[in-house]
Amino acid sequence: MTRWNRRLLLGAVAVLVPVLAGCEAGATAPTIEFHQASFGTSETVGGVTIDDAFVLGPAPGSALPAGGQAGVFLSIETDNNDQLTQVTTGAASSVQLVSGPLTLTANSVANLSGPQPQIVLNGLTNALSGGQMVTLQLDFASAGAISIQVPVEPAAYDYTTYSPPPSPTPSAPATTSPMPVSTASASPSASPSASPSGG
Repeated sequence: MTRWNRRLLLGAVAVLVPVLAGCEAGATAPTIEFHQASFGTSETVGGVTIDDAFVLGPAPGSALPAGGQAGVFLSIETDNNDQLTQVTTGAASSVQLVSGPLTLTANSVANLSGPQPQIVLNGLTNALSGGQMVTLQLDFASAGAISIQVPVEPAAYDYTTYSPPPSPTPSAPATTSPMPVSTASASPSASPSASPSGG
């Protein structure tokens, strides 16, 4: 083989290798189209699939304070009719199912993925920030207890549209307390009218 033929062969190989690599990837190669990353934990136990479970944390660089609240987001699918009766965790003093126990229909997805939280952690035992993990126990009437570890996702990017748990408003009754005070100030005016009746 002459030197010229050798150069032609090497040039042809240099051109064909990237082309063949591109063909091998196919038209549906993940580099062609943008695929959003899947966040949260997904797990299937005993016919129950818990998908994209996470705790919504604070904005990047900050933390939810101990004693505060956090929302839990997830979706659930079951092979059989069931009911989510409660959720517990060592990360909070209590967990609230906002709408009460959740009835689950076989082969249907119960979507608790937001933007309003339907599961709320109350009284966080420690400060929470993005990147941490929280262990949750989900108790089902038929499937029993399922324990999963879920990530704390910072309230950024796709999660900026998610709502934090509604803050408790005990301040509303406090604003009504001045009303009885003003009625008490009217009572002395009634006492002089009572004194003439006594005399």
